[in-house]
Amino acid sequence: MFNHIMVGSNDIERSKRFYDAVLGVLGTGEALRNVAAGGQVRLFYRHDGNSFGVSEPINGEPATFANGGTIGFKCDSPEQVQQFHDVAVELGGTSIEDAPGPRTSGLGTMYLAYVRDPDGNKLCAVYRPR
Repeated sequence: MFNHIMVGSNDIERSKRFYDAVLGVLGTGEALRNVAAGGQVRLFYRHDGNSFGVSEPINGEPATFANGGTIGFKCDSPEQVQQFHDVAVELGGTSIEDAPGPRTSGLGTMYLAYVRDPDGNKLCAVYRPR
């Protein structure tokens, strides 16, 4: 359904350090750097046919996060969920909501961790056992 997801950044080099490491936990390589026609730097991470981007805003306004928005990243194990969380916090992210771990609902048990990146974007690491 999705081609890509992009978030804004007020410090693209800080975002690069953060996302290179955090998404590296999921097996994504270093970002592909792109410069838009207006001079804004954009970073693209590609993995399993999906793209995640981080960009300096093209309208010249400060980047802000989406209130109520969450970007979920699929993990391969509960341990990878924890590592995603720990690397994010180590690099300036903020742990939010409940501690990383299992959550049970009508959909079964999932392992989740929620963090905000240094620009305030809400990220979720999720593992769903098969």
